[in-house]
Amino acid sequence: MSATSVDVVTGSGSPAGAPTIGVLALQGDVAEHLRAVSLSGGRPLAVRRASELEAVDGLIIPGGESTTIWKLLSIFELVSPLRSSIANGMPVFGSCAGMILLADRLEDPASEQGTLGAIDMTVRRNAFGRQFDSFERDLVFSGAGEQPFHAVFIRAPWVEEAGPGVEVLATEPGTGKIVAVRQGQSLATAFHPELTQDNRVHKIFIDMVRERS
Repeated sequence: MSATSVDVVTGSGSPAGAPTIGVLALQGDVAEHLRAVSLSGGRPLAVRRASELEAVDGLIIPGGESTTIWKLLSIFELVSPLRSSIANGMPVFGSCAGMILLADRLEDPASEQGTLGAIDMTVRRNAFGRQFDSFERDLVFSGAGEQPFHAVFIRAPWVEEAGPGVEVLATEPGTGKIVAVRQGQSLATAFHPELTQDNRVHKIFIDMVRERS
């Protein structure tokens, strides 16, 4: 398969002049996010190197294994460039493992796992249980309209504590735990919007990118 067919996904949802939305392509639900970005009006680009990071208007960190993604970020020497880009205002969105990596603090960090510190929150890894405990739930998602968002939770985290500057966008109705937040140009969900056909969360993120541009 050619590099273009892997790294860039185009389609009717990606008009000329659309913002370039990177998807961190080290591990996890990369293809699903690339597809959702394309269908939501963005121009998706898989990001594995610092040069690719410099080419995007915003970045998505996908669901997957947060410890593995962190190790690969270090191996590919992307930790410092990512932190610098976020500090300079690049919009970023993390789903599930991505939420963990965007947190400022972890309640139960794995050995040698770090975070990017983009959102003033404490996150608990695997808070809803292991793979066997995966579930789906309808949520009220602030800013996504009146229709509930059908969320997929797989080994999902939750937010133990959110700082005063963090906007809570959704809570899981069974537990009342925070599962979606935004702070400035950073957005995070404990669930996997990329695994559904509902692209409202991706559209919210792309709108964030457009507003900054």
